Amino acid sequence: MTASIALSRIHFPVTTLGPGRRIGIWFQGCSIRCPGCISMDTWAPGRGITTIDEVVSAIAQWMPTADGITISGGEPFDQPVALMDLLGRLRSLTEADVLVFTGHPWIKIRETVDAFPGLIDALVTGPFDVNQSQSLALRGSDNQELHLLTTLGQTSFGSFQRPITEAERTVDVMFDDRGDVWFAGIPGRDDFRRLREMLENAGAKLSTSDDKRASSGGMSAR
Repeated sequence: MTASIALSRIHFPVTTLGPGRRIGIWFQGCSIRCPGCISMDTWAPGRGITTIDEVVSAIAQWMPTADGITISGGEPFDQPVALMDLLGRLRSLTEADVLVFTGHPWIKIRETVDAFPGLIDALVTGPFDVNQSQSLALRGSDNQELHLLTTLGQTSFGSFQRPITEAERTVDVMFDDRGDVWFAGIPGRDDFRRLREMLENAGAKLSTSDDKRASSGGMSAR
């Protein structure tokens, strides 16, 4: 029997969370809940329940042309068994690199990662901190760390051990069947606040997962 997994969404292509055109997989449910996170919709557990077989079937059409796979959330390591089961399946089907984002510190999830060597090529660890500066590539706040765990990870992500460039402060825009709009990427700290204010000033009525109207307008990087 295939394992169950709680997912928020999948999307292809994602071009802002790692190199190339990537398959994006967002887990549903987060125990960390960083202040300023733009993905509050992925916090609640018990939603989006599916099976790993169904996930693999859904993304199989993209596998031949995908340069990599990025897994975020929500919090992937809140579902460690499902995460590793999914990664094992993906590794058997593609040679594309795998990047995983987690809000847990490295010391907390290292034992789990080490028990399944080779499944994750690059790993961004640590909670998003809205009060930290935001100057590093692939990271929403500078307390987060990028770990290169395999030779493929070093090849694909070694160039991201550096400051972020302005050209990288972009987002992918996604639409679902209900007309909801999703963003993925590493925007500037106040970018989404300014966008929201512009749309509201133009008369738009918005319902967002980020319902915090703090002046910091903090946004996470995934």
